[in-house]
Amino acid sequence: MIQSDLLECVAEPMSLRERRRDAILDAAEALFLEQGYDRTSLAEIVKRSGGSLATLYDLFGNKQGLLHAIASRWGNEARCQPAECLAMADLSNVELLRGYAHRQCDRMRSPRAVALMRMLISESLRDRDFALQIYRDLHIPAIEELATLFAEWAATGEAEIDDPEAAAKLLLSIVIGDSMLHTLAGLEDEWLDNDQLDWRLQPFLSHFKIG
Repeated sequence: MIQSDLLECVAEPMSLRERRRDAILDAAEALFLEQGYDRTSLAEIVKRSGGSLATLYDLFGNKQGLLHAIASRWGNEARCQPAECLAMADLSNVELLRGYAHRQCDRMRSPRAVALMRMLISESLRDRDFALQIYRDLHIPAIEELATLFAEWAATGEAEIDDPEAAAKLLLSIVIGDSMLHTLAGLEDEWLDNDQLDWRLQPFLSHFKIG
C-alpha cells in the first residue's frame, strides 16, 4: 500500500550475491542504453560488471531475464525512497494522490524510462510470454497497491469507492495511459505537465469524494 509501504521501508545491508546481482544489472542497463538491447552481448556485460558468465546465467537465466530484472528494479525504485517517506507522512489524501501522480509521470518521461519502455515494447512484441510477465510483475503490483489504499479509504469513510480495483486502473490510466503511445510515436514533447495532470485528476477526486 502506497502510504504504509513508503513509511515502513528500511534499507538493509546487501549480501555478496545481491551486490554481484546489482553490478551485473548496472552494467547491463548502461550497455543497453548506450548501444541498444539487441547489439549488446552477454560477454560485454560480464566484462563491464567484473562478474562471470556462469553467475549471470545463474542469476538471470538469459539476456531477456536481464531485461526483465532491469524493468522490475526500475518499477520498484519508486516504492522505497526513505527520504520521501517521511515527507509524505502528513499529507492529505488529495495531496498524496497528486504527489504519487506527479512522481509517476516524472519517472515515465525521463530519458532512461523512455529508452527502457522502447526496449520492453520491442521485446514484448517478439515474445508474448515476456509481455505477460512484464504486465504481471510491473503493472499488476501497482494496481494492487492502489486498490489496497482505496479499499482502506472506503472502509474508513475517507472516500466513496465502490470498486477499489477499477478505481486503481482508472487512476493509472489517467496518469500514465498515454505513455506507451507517446513512446512508440516519439512524442515525448506531449507529456502532461503537473497542471495538466491535476486537471485530469480533478474529476477522479470529485467523483470518489476523496478529501
